Parts: sequence; C-alpha cells; structure tokens
Amino acid sequence: MGRENQTFSSDFILLGLFSSSQTSLIFFSLIFIIFIMTVTENAVMILLIRRESQLHTPMYFLLSHLSFMDILHTSNMVPKMITDFLAGSRIISFAGCGFQIFLSLTLLGGECLLLAAMSYDRYVAICHPLRYPILMNDNVSVLMAGGSWLVGAVNSIVHTAFTLHFPFCASRTTDHFFCEVPAMLVLSCVDTTRYEQGGYVSGIIFLLVPFSLISASYVQILLTVFQMQSLEARKKSFSTCFFHMIVVIMYYGPFIFTYMRPKKYHTPGQGKFLAIFYTILTPSFNPIIYSIRNRDVLEAMKNMLKSKIFHKKL
Repeated sequence: MGRENQTFSSDFILLGLFSSSQTSLIFFSLIFIIFIMTVTENAVMILLIRRESQLHTPMYFLLSHLSFMDILHTSNMVPKMITDFLAGSRIISFAGCGFQIFLSLTLLGGECLLLAAMSYDRYVAICHPLRYPILMNDNVSVLMAGGSWLVGAVNSIVHTAFTLHFPFCASRTTDHFFCEVPAMLVLSCVDTTRYEQGGYVSGIIFLLVPFSLISASYVQILLTVFQMQSLEARKKSFSTCFFHMIVVIMYYGPFIFTYMRPKKYHTPGQGKFLAIFYTILTPSFNPIIYSIRNRDVLEAMKNMLKSKIFHKKL
C-alpha cells in the first residue's frame, strides 16, 4: 500500500481542455476531427513527396520533414487527451510526463529551425534563382533537416533533465492538457529564476532568431516580387507569402508569449489555450498552406489518383 501511495505521489494531474459539460463534448469532437485531419493531411503529403519524382526537390524534402514533425507533435498529446476524456482519467505518470516534455521540445525546436530553413529555400528560389542549384542542393537540404532534428533533440534533453530535476510541491495538478515546461515550473517548490534565464537564451536561438530570419526572407521575397512585370505572378507570389506569414505568426506568436515570459506572469489555464495554436491548429494548416495550394502538389495528387483508378480497373 505504501508503494502505491509513493508511486501515485510521483504522478501529475492534467486538468485538460474538457470538462463533463455538453459544450466540452462539442469541443472534444472538434479536436478529434482536427487531429484526424492533421494526421491524414500530413501523411498524404509525405506519401506524395516520396512517390512523385517531380516533388523530389529540396523544398519538398524539407516539407516532408515538417509533415512528419507535425504528425508526431499532435500525436504526442491529442491521443492522451482523447483517452483521458473517454476514460474519465486525468493522471499522467512521471515517466510519461518526461517523455511528453522531451518529444514536445524536440519537435517545437526542430520545427522552428526547419521553418527558417524553408524560408531560406524560398528566398534563394525567388531572389537568386540562377544560384539555387548551388545554394540549395540535396546535401544542403539534408544538413538542414538533420540539423533541425539534432539541435532540437539536444536542446530538449537539457531542458527536460533540468525541469524534471526540480522538486515539485504536494499539489501536482496543472491546468494544462500536456506536460509543458512553463506549466511544470509553476508546480516547482524552488526558485527557478536561473533556469528561466537559460530558457531565455534558448528562446532567442529557437524563436527570435528564426522568426527574424523568416521575416527578413519574406521581406526580400516581396521586394523581388514587386519588381516582376507580370501582374498575375505578383498576385500569386504575394498571396503565397501572405498565407505563409499568417501561419508563421500563428506558430511563433503564442510560442514566444508562452516560453519567454517569467514564471510569475503565467496565469492558470492561459498557457493551454495559447498552446492550442502551435500544437493542434498550426499542424493542421501547414499542409494546406505550404503545399496543397501548390500546383505541383495538386498535379501529383491527380496523378496518384489516376494511377490508383487505373490499377483498380486492371
């Protein structure tokens, strides 16, 4: 009995997004639908990119990694939320919480760097098209993708180890739907100011610097676009840049607001609503904004469907 109490005392309680009200049931259904859409959209994108030879370019190679990150990211928390809601449980083990923190930080950090790499790819393609084969060849894209995963994982290991090393108070209940570092720091019984200062350094590296590079890239792209003589080409390029920046702001804005504020300014429940943007909504928008609106992707999708129909007839 003593061992059970001791084991239970190391667990955490996540209040989640849903209660037992009818409104929460509607919200739960919406989240479930978005989750299925996110996994399906990103899985289709990966399949298309691997299958169709015209999509074997650095841009789509990076996009396939973004889709894989988005699948892992949303799968890291939404299935647990769904299971807890259906089972009426809100408990997550210490090990489970540590795994959520590690995978979440790996993917969040990796995606920040990958989005910056993708914006650089677009910058080179539009502003320096003649130098594109040199500046963005297969080796460069592999280094960019691999570097995003590696640097994100190393950063995550450090922050996960520090976060779980802090002693937690008797109450291990957090008003969140997954174990996130800012929410866990609020539960700590010790002063975490020094760690938070180190977190600001990570925030600059993974948030402010990539966001600044992405913004600068799209400013240069727009300046180049405005010099185009074709009105149709200007409209298309401007529309693409506009939607890309909307998604980037949706991702980085709440992310920066959550991770670069001192612990004392975090209010209960606020973090979980901000986290919805960069953990649930943005992964569902990325395939649509970055690829499905693209003519090459639509053509590849038509070819795949025609191939499937042809094989069925045979």
